[in-house]
Amino acid sequence: MSNKKKIRKKDEGSRVTTVKLLEETKLRIEKLREHKRESYDDLLRKILYVLNVAREEPDKAKRVLERISDLRARMIEEEDSQKEQQKKEDKRK
Repeated sequence: MSNKKKIRKKDEGSRVTTVKLLEETKLRIEKLREHKRESYDDLLRKILYVLNVAREEPDKAKRVLERISDLRARMIEEEDSQKEQQKKEDKRK
């Protein structure tokens, strides 16, 4: 079995809906992003996955959350590095 994530194709019958969130809730959900292009649907599915795993295997859920935290920290570091690099390039011009 491959470690690659399965790509979900939209079912013909699936519909897109709008969900109203408080700004604080939105920011908290965004903290679970592993990469910039991750959709809110992906984030909510991830939350539901972790909750379901936590019921049966709390240690596994903890590892998943730690992995998310590590990936998020790496993403932020890369963004900061890119911003610094851009600033250096802008100063050279």
